Amino acid sequence: MRRYSYIPVWIAFFALLLPISSAAHESSPISLDINEMAPGRYQVIWNVPFYNGRPLPVGLSLPLSWQNVLDPTEQMLPSSVAQRRIILLGEEGLNGSRIGFPGLEGTPTNVFVRVSRLDGTRAITIGRPSKPWAVLRGERSFLETLSEYVSLGFNHILQGIDHLLFVMGLLIIVQGRMMLLRTITSFTIAHSVTLGIATLGYASAPIPPLNAAIALSILFLGPEICRTWRGETSLTIRFPWIVAFAFGLLHGFGFASGLSTTGMPRAELPWALLWFNVGVETGQLCFVALILLIKQAFARLEMEWPVWVERIPGYGIGVCGAYWTIQRTAVLIQGL
Repeated sequence: MRRYSYIPVWIAFFALLLPISSAAHESSPISLDINEMAPGRYQVIWNVPFYNGRPLPVGLSLPLSWQNVLDPTEQMLPSSVAQRRIILLGEEGLNGSRIGFPGLEGTPTNVFVRVSRLDGTRAITIGRPSKPWAVLRGERSFLETLSEYVSLGFNHILQGIDHLLFVMGLLIIVQGRMMLLRTITSFTIAHSVTLGIATLGYASAPIPPLNAAIALSILFLGPEICRTWRGETSLTIRFPWIVAFAFGLLHGFGFASGLSTTGMPRAELPWALLWFNVGVETGQLCFVALILLIKQAFARLEMEWPVWVERIPGYGIGVCGAYWTIQRTAVLIQGL
């Protein structure tokens, strides 16, 4: 099976990539903390991180029945803007209240809604670009919690265009089913390791330099893909699983940004980490399976492609990697 049977896959992938390339890197999640101060009286803290030097353009829409005790106040923090207010609730309480996040659908992040009550109970609800609202509930069942974190991991990997582009670059380089299995397994083990240690607080990586490094890993694959078309070899081509493991450690810190800042009690993190990682791996396997199925379908057509079309994958990865590296490095420098 010739490598350029991937060409139709690449054309479709880049067509989808172009309108969302600017949102391809990790962003710190938005947080909404609702803390009970007295019966019916709550402190609400809305924290919006900076993205490309500006606060994310996401608004907060509270229920009309919630009454402000004082006008909201804003505080500029090093990497975010925090808005604080005190509210009074009627007899209906928090449960069943719906909070909207207008503008979230156009961003690459989530909103973590954390509720703390005087009786010591805590609840976490997540708003996503595909669901820009949150309905406050009491404590959730086991299945609801499991589903929430699996879904969070699944959506996190599918929204990470840079992660998917790196995986697709590996698919282009790797030859043979066993080598493909070894490479994907190596990448999975590596990013699971750093996802775990970062989420549990044993290591951390600041998001701006991490984004730049992830972009650099994509740029690295561009020349390697071009070498495969020229019949050359390299360490990456001979042992792709080694490179997949090395860069997988880096990408794992990127995945951790989707879970490590949820603010859940430390005792709950291992459980949440397990199911979040299940969602990430499920999304990654679905992506790999889809690409391989499309590749096989077009290979059966035995279509002949011009030489310049055959070069699209290598140059495409290189261009995207270079663009994101420059963009993210600029963001990093601006934040210094």
